[in-house]
Amino acid sequence: MMAERGAQPTLAEVFPDTAVDGAATGFVLAHLKPGAGPLLWIQDRVSLREAGRPYLTGFAAAFQVLHVTVSRAVDVLWTMEEGLRCPSLCGVLGEVWGEPSQLDFTATKRLALRSEAHGVPAWLIRRGAHPNLSAARERWRIGSLPALPDPDDLRAPGQPLWRADLFRSRWRAPGQWVARHEAGELVMEHGLDLPQDRADQATG
Repeated sequence: MMAERGAQPTLAEVFPDTAVDGAATGFVLAHLKPGAGPLLWIQDRVSLREAGRPYLTGFAAAFQVLHVTVSRAVDVLWTMEEGLRCPSLCGVLGEVWGEPSQLDFTATKRLALRSEAHGVPAWLIRRGAHPNLSAARERWRIGSLPALPDPDDLRAPGQPLWRADLFRSRWRAPGQWVARHEAGELVMEHGLDLPQDRADQATG
């Protein structure tokens, strides 16, 4: 078992197993540090329509969310790049649907360099897209797993679990984990390291 520790702030891409799977959003948010500053969250029009608008009140206890909606992918990229100039943010999260031509290697390189220069993590959720050429330093495939049982009611769903597949990284070896958010930290466990009851839940 390991708790996910903060690496150098940079650009990471997340590809949900299914375009509207909420696991990708949960996985990204679990990386952020509560109290470290506001989160700038940008969605393009199709992502907003298909995946939904974040419920901002639900984040109030952890951090303030500055939510921006734009029509085009190029506007998501521009807003992310401008937001990454602000070191007071805890992170910049963009959601882009499909494979727009503006989202190319050059655009992702600009985001990665801006993130690293100002020390602000950048996350890009690529909904309904394939992992084409990109300068993102880490690239993940994320999917939902069956939740753990609620300790107070075994018939109810409890803590959510995610399958996290790191298929490209500049800083560490790729691999697959079962991930969850626990006590304010993102915890990553290899499936074989899980207690049997949790392994059954995660793979069943």
